[in-house]
Amino acid sequence: MEHAEVQKHVKIYISVFVALAALTVITVAVSYLHLPFKQAVLAALAIAGLKGSLVAGFFMHLLSEKQIIFSVLALTFIFLLAVLLLPVISV
Repeated sequence: MEHAEVQKHVKIYISVFVALAALTVITVAVSYLHLPFKQAVLAALAIAGLKGSLVAGFFMHLLSEKQIIFSVLALTFIFLLAVLLLPVISV
């Protein structure tokens, strides 16, 4: 890897870290709002989902490896259909 490319990745990782830290602060702030239970759970799950998406997308490199991800997903779906249709075919 070239130095410029490494610097680009470092900037992305720092940006994601700052976003995760900000979302953590927002999560704590929302907990002090005394929202009704359903709204508090919905807000916490929405923020947690966003944080999980950031981690999966950038730190697990799922955004940069789209072709292989979709290939594995398609293969998994084909096997799922085969397993679901197996009882129908065997009768």
